[in-house]
Amino acid sequence: MPFERRLLAPHAEFTRILYREGPVMTLDRQRGMPGGASHTAVTDFLSATLKSIPRSDQRRWGEVYVRGLLEVDGKKTMRALAHRAGGGIEQSLYQFISKSPWESRPVRQELARLVQRAAAPRAWVVHALDVAKAGDHSVGVQRQFVPSAGRVLNCQRSIGVWLASDELACPVDWRLSLPDAWVREPLARKRASIPDGVRACPPEQCAVGSVAAIADGWGLPGRPVVMDLGETDPYPVCAQLVDLQVPFVVRVDPWRPFTAMDMGLAPLTRADAQGPDSLVAALSRRSVPVEWLDHRTDEVRANQVGSVPVRLRGSQERPEAPRLSLLGAWTGAKERQPGEFWVTNLPPSQLGTAYRTAMLTRRVERDLAEVADPLGLRDFEGRSYRGWHHHMTMVSLAHALTVLGRTSRAGERAAAAPVGIGLSRTTGLAA
Repeated sequence: MPFERRLLAPHAEFTRILYREGPVMTLDRQRGMPGGASHTAVTDFLSATLKSIPRSDQRRWGEVYVRGLLEVDGKKTMRALAHRAGGGIEQSLYQFISKSPWESRPVRQELARLVQRAAAPRAWVVHALDVAKAGDHSVGVQRQFVPSAGRVLNCQRSIGVWLASDELACPVDWRLSLPDAWVREPLARKRASIPDGVRACPPEQCAVGSVAAIADGWGLPGRPVVMDLGETDPYPVCAQLVDLQVPFVVRVDPWRPFTAMDMGLAPLTRADAQGPDSLVAALSRRSVPVEWLDHRTDEVRANQVGSVPVRLRGSQERPEAPRLSLLGAWTGAKERQPGEFWVTNLPPSQLGTAYRTAMLTRRVERDLAEVADPLGLRDFEGRSYRGWHHHMTMVSLAHALTVLGRTSRAGERAAAAPVGIGLSRTTGLAA
């Protein structure tokens, strides 16, 4: 059976294809090829996803690289990956990743289609990745403020788009956020082999560009885009997503909604625009309890979530301007004000769906920490723009193999559980 059809099979069948029969293994053993994933199944998966690479020898090096990511413990250096394959091939792996002119995008497109068929994701989650660097030679590296760290770091910043469901999240596209200095200086561009058409790109615009490309030509069914804008002005991003006609739920700075006109969002009603206390009161009046699955703890939680209608700044004179909703979520039992604010173009009647979709960011955070990071997401030591994209693509393939197999095993355990023990067939959690 072709691998693409196998991914369409039920979870239990997919498990039998991807893993040899036997007792349930730990995640580490599942990731290790010899003890977990079937050699044939991984070969079929990589044949499907690497088929756009024109040369057969390059496809073989791609398979060697992905298998190394799956099997090697610790940091995924070229030397470690080559040693796993028997040694003597370090230069060939380096050539495949950093120099070979194969295109990453067709590989990522095929990966996205396979994950879509196998996992039925509910959202496209945009997630920022900051990788600290010791020197200044890695492409895109610069001293910059990192919100997640709360301080300035010498780092490389990128944006990933993840297909996410309650069971798994998988990255399918990557954009490197290049500072101005890297594209202005001819020497820097040449040193990192940055293509002529690549320009400086702030993280949020990298995210919009990736979403636009996926929505336009990847053949995926539309899903809500989830993004954390932090302190960034949400107006440009929301306006662009509205123009793209994609559904979205974007997180905004908790305090900026209290000065709505400054952040590019204007309350529809005059009563809601009388200051912070009035806005919180309006959200509170419209709030309802929303249950959601916390992927950090595998527990079902409930938050009060309120909603008020808003429009994009300057759109009040346009009758066709879409109506948006500003969501406020009380994340603590004793909080007087919402701890999270989100803007969405999903219908007001889907408030619960919008918030549960937003919470899929935690699924991405968990799979990044438990799967992608151990597979070497931050381990690329090369200096070229092309090499960075190639490495991130290979890690995404290894990640997909891991999470699809893990989720299939969880589904098989739930399906085999005796009736009445309280397991959900989709998550393995108490229903």
